[in-house]
Amino acid sequence: MDWLALLLAGVFEWGWPVGLKLGQGAGGTHWRWIGFAIVCVLASGALLLYAQLTIPIGTAYAAWTGIGAVGTFVLGILVFKEPARLARFFYIGLIVAGILGLKLVA
Repeated sequence: MDWLALLLAGVFEWGWPVGLKLGQGAGGTHWRWIGFAIVCVLASGALLLYAQLTIPIGTAYAAWTGIGAVGTFVLGILVFKEPARLARFFYIGLIVAGILGLKLVA
């Protein structure tokens, strides 16, 4: 259950950078997106707090930020049409390998 909470915390971690990006645009500030970002930050933090009850803090934090980084990377390519260069995928693959390695040794 702790690793599921950590995974969900990482998924909520995707929401706040997306909310912040969509919250500020040429038309001004979009408060609903800012609110979405705030809800995601709170949910992510609460789930991380729960996961850290049994998962060591260093492992939990590294996995949480990695899940957030990988998910945001994918959303950046799919939603915001960011570059999908091979080198970017290689380095994101290193983050994924690190997350899996932490899970294996935890």
